[in-house]
Amino acid sequence: MENGAAPTAPAVIVAIDGPSGTGKSSTSKAVAAQLGLSYLDTGAQYRAITWWMVTNGIDTDDPRAVAAAAEKPEILSGTDPGNPTITVDGVDVAGPIRSQEVTSKVSAVSAVPEVRTRITELQRAIAGAAVTGIVVEGRDIGTTVLPDADLKIFLTASAEARAARRSGELKDADLKATQEALVKRDAADAGRKTSPLAKADDAVEVDTTDLTLQQVIECVVTLVEEKRAAR
Repeated sequence: MENGAAPTAPAVIVAIDGPSGTGKSSTSKAVAAQLGLSYLDTGAQYRAITWWMVTNGIDTDDPRAVAAAAEKPEILSGTDPGNPTITVDGVDVAGPIRSQEVTSKVSAVSAVPEVRTRITELQRAIAGAAVTGIVVEGRDIGTTVLPDADLKIFLTASAEARAARRSGELKDADLKATQEALVKRDAADAGRKTSPLAKADDAVEVDTTDLTLQQVIECVVTLVEEKRAAR
């Protein structure tokens, strides 16, 4: 240490994977904020490129059309956990990418190998530039995007619990329809050939079904702090 500077915690890359409704985003943002880390919502990037495809009239059911356009949009992700921004070609799309239309098409777009290659490169560049470390959340972070992450966590929960949480987020959404949509999305993400949703062999699994959000956050913070201390 120079000039009596206080020691800083070593940079740590944390990969948090899991299906929708497990508390992934809320947990990841809170952990990053609490520990002074950057934050990246990779799902937002796939939603952003899907939004661009829809907005520009690309047939999202045509993999060749999607592949041909994959390099066109400029996607920028802010990594402040307190205000994670995302723009496409300079347009703030944080709101529009959460629309039902985008939600219904994102799995098909995400399954196209050219899209995954493009977005994976973006994700690795962002993680590599995070000086203090970063929490990256998604579905294939520990297995494909950042296989050498310092800590890998896989959040899971029952379909019923996940649907109940998502219905609450969506304000009065039909619980049964929400659960069916989640199960369908899981099957699509787990079944795709390129980078399917899967738990990394060396990931720590955390079942959030019976845990409050604060309990999940505390659990993950403890895991990260233990990893830092061991380095």
